[in-house]
Amino acid sequence: MKEYFEERIELLKNNESFVLASIYESQGSAPRAFGAKMIVKKDGSIIGTVGGGKIEALVIEEAKEIFETKHTRLKDYRLLETENQGIGMYCGGDVSVVMEYVDGKSIKDVQIYEKALKAIEQGKEAFIIRKYNKDGKNNNYYYDKNNVFPDIEIENIKEYVKHIKNRYIFIVGEKSSIIVVEPIFSTPRLFLFGAGHISQSLAKLAKGIDFMTIVVDDREDYANYERFPLADEIINPKSFENCFRNISINSNSYIVILTRGHLFDLTVLKQALKTDAYYIGMIGSKRKREAVFSALKAEGFTRGDFNMVHNPIGLEIGAETPEEIAISIAAELIKVRKEQKL
Repeated sequence: MKEYFEERIELLKNNESFVLASIYESQGSAPRAFGAKMIVKKDGSIIGTVGGGKIEALVIEEAKEIFETKHTRLKDYRLLETENQGIGMYCGGDVSVVMEYVDGKSIKDVQIYEKALKAIEQGKEAFIIRKYNKDGKNNNYYYDKNNVFPDIEIENIKEYVKHIKNRYIFIVGEKSSIIVVEPIFSTPRLFLFGAGHISQSLAKLAKGIDFMTIVVDDREDYANYERFPLADEIINPKSFENCFRNISINSNSYIVILTRGHLFDLTVLKQALKTDAYYIGMIGSKRKREAVFSALKAEGFTRGDFNMVHNPIGLEIGAETPEEIAISIAAELIKVRKEQKL
């Protein structure tokens, strides 16, 4: 998400206008779910995707007109049917897309996006609210409960914000305007405890699915930037005992436990269960699961505590190699994040 705002800022600082297309409703087997975004530049080139194929081509065509009218549009696409205004895509399903014109000369938009970036970095809950009047007048605002632009005109801002139930945009249709509420959230942090082959593969995948990755291992010859070039941070504690002492874990943290030979999995797990981490996953068999639970029970943990742990970790896809296991874990991370509320 951070990179997406950086791209918007870069375009605006180059005085380049663009159309921001976002799926705000999705039903059936649509190629991309709600929340998918795509930037369309004036030359027709794109950043991101709303599904590819015919729908993407149609959105790009709409964008060309929006560059002329400078008016935001809402558009519904029936993907399967060739009749009833359907576009004949085999995947089926329906999607609704909002296409917003962003003026390259807008200093205010740069300020808003920079505030959004800062909120992401600080882990703050915030929102960008864009109000498009049908007369062509637009007003954009940044809102984080403590910081509202002084010229705010939306009296029901809190009413709009409370409708947000997940990480994706929310549309409010009024008689004379369209209001787009875009939640801002910090990129989830993925902590990999253990720097073996599975962690290496998972760290590469994590970058592509928008996780900040922190690798934790007491072996500097394993946990280093040469072996993990895409990692956002490397931590080399003296040991896994008390290794959480200087690590900040919050409700937007995901913990994956993959220590060498499973030697320190239980040590890390006992510490992880005392945090606010949204996800805790530990590699191992069902047989190991019961052995670990017995050890935790002896230390005062309950079955409820242990049921919070994804173990065996990853979705069941018959994975065997480190690369395949990493894919199964990444798939589970995507699934769990999809269900995560703000």
